[in-house]
Amino acid sequence: MNISLILAAVALVPQPAKLVETGGVTKNAEIRYVTDATVPAEGYRLKVAADGITVTSSDAAGRFYAGITLAQLKDGKAWPCVEIEDAPAYRWRGAHLDECRHFFGKETVKQMLDLMAQHKLNRFHWHLTEDQGWRLDIPGYPELVKYGAVRSASVRHGQRATKGSNEDADKLNGVKYGPYFYTEADIREIVAYAAERHITIVPEIELPGHVFAALAAYPEFACVPANMASREPRLVWGIEKDVLCLGNDKAIKFMEDVLDYVCRLFPGDVVHIGGDECPQVRWKDCPKCQARIKAEGLKDEHGLQPWITRHFVKFLEARGKRALGWDEYLLGDVPKSAIGMSWRTRRQGAGHELVSGAQAAVRGHDVVMTPNKFCYLDYGQCLPNDPFQYIGGKLPLEMCYSFDPCADVPAEARAHILGGQCNNWSEYTWNEYDLAWKVWPRTCALAEVFWLGDAKPGFADFKKRMATHRGRLIAQGVNCAPLE
Repeated sequence: MNISLILAAVALVPQPAKLVETGGVTKNAEIRYVTDATVPAEGYRLKVAADGITVTSSDAAGRFYAGITLAQLKDGKAWPCVEIEDAPAYRWRGAHLDECRHFFGKETVKQMLDLMAQHKLNRFHWHLTEDQGWRLDIPGYPELVKYGAVRSASVRHGQRATKGSNEDADKLNGVKYGPYFYTEADIREIVAYAAERHITIVPEIELPGHVFAALAAYPEFACVPANMASREPRLVWGIEKDVLCLGNDKAIKFMEDVLDYVCRLFPGDVVHIGGDECPQVRWKDCPKCQARIKAEGLKDEHGLQPWITRHFVKFLEARGKRALGWDEYLLGDVPKSAIGMSWRTRRQGAGHELVSGAQAAVRGHDVVMTPNKFCYLDYGQCLPNDPFQYIGGKLPLEMCYSFDPCADVPAEARAHILGGQCNNWSEYTWNEYDLAWKVWPRTCALAEVFWLGDAKPGFADFKKRMATHRGRLIAQGVNCAPLE
C-alpha cells in the first residue's frame, strides 16, 4: 500500500494519547479482547499487527472506544500496523442540544449521539424546557404539552426578535409551531440508544427562571397569573420576567413531581436544574414570595434562589442524583454536592453575579467548563460567505481548539474540573442541516481538547488530520462546515 494512504488512515480525531506506527498494514481482522484492570477507565491499548488485532481494556467503554479508533484507522479492507495507548484526560466530555427554541426530533438526536460516540464524547446534555417550549410529556400534567409544546408563531427565518411577543410581532411568521414533545416511549428509546454508545443523558429542567412555557400551561404557578392569559409560550427569543412563584407550595410541588418523574425516566447520575438568568422583579412584588422570605428568615428576594437551589439539590440527592446548574445557581450557601456548569467569563445577560468555574472549584464544587467564548456553537465560525445565521460572537475552529478547561484554576482545585462540553443553542438554528454545519467540525476540535487535555498536539497538527476526517464526515452525509 502507498505510504501516503497509510498516513491518511492514521488521521485520527481525537488523536490518541500515544500512537506509534510500527510499519506495514494488515488485512487480518481477527480481534482478540483482553481485560486488564490496570488500564484507566474508558481507556484502551490497541495493537494492530500482521497476525491480527488486540484490544486491551478494563471496561466496556474502553473496548468501545478502541472500536471507534479501529473504524477510523481502516482504509478499505486494511489497517496500518500501530500500537496505541489511550485514555481520556477528562471524564465529562459533553455536547448539549436545545430543543425548545427549535425542535429537531428523535432521528436528529440519534444522529447526534452517533457522531458524539465517534468522537468519544460521553455526556449528552438535553435542554428540554424553556420559555419558548416544553418538550417532555409529564404524567398528571397534560396541559404542559397541550399549551407548552406549541407556539402560535415563531420568529421568521433570518429575523432577530427579542423584545417581546407584542413588541416584535412584525417579525413573527404567523405559522403554528408544534405541538412538539417527547413521550415516555421516545425517551426510553433514546436513553437506550445513548447507553449502547456509552453516552449518559443529562436532562435539563429549568427552574426557577426560563419557565414561561410551563406557566402558560399552569398560570397559577406564576406570581401574576393574569400575565399568562394567552396560555402560550414566549414567541420570540430572549428572557421573560415571569418566573416560578417560590412562595407557592403548589408550584414547588409541581417541580418536585416533574423532577421525580425525570429521575425515574433517566438513569444517569446527574440532573440539570438550570438556575440561570432568573429576573427577580416578580418576587419583589409578590405577597406569597415575600411571605416565604419572612418564613425562611431570608434577607430579601435575592435569597430565594439559593433557597430553592438548596431544596432541589437535597431533593435530587434523596433520589440518588446530583444536581447540576449554570454558574449563578451556586450563589449563596449551596451544598458542595451541587455541580456547577461555568458558561460565563464575565457577568453578562440577565444573569446575576458571576460564579466562575475557578471560584466554584476552589469552594469545593465539581465543575463542567463550557464558557461561551470557546464552547457556544451558535457563535459565528468566521467563514467566508457563510450562509447560516448566528446569534452573534466569533468562534472560529482554532479558538475552539485553544480551549483549556483548567485555565485560571489553581492547581489545588483542578481535581474538581470534571471536563467540558460544547453547547448548541437553537434560537437561530432552524433545522438539522443548519445544526450540523454549526456543530461540525468545531465539536471535533473540542472533543480532542476534552480527550487529550494538555497533551493535545497543537492546532496545525489537528487541522491536518481534520482535513482527512472531514471527508469521513461528509461521506456519512454530515453537513460539515469547511475548516476555513
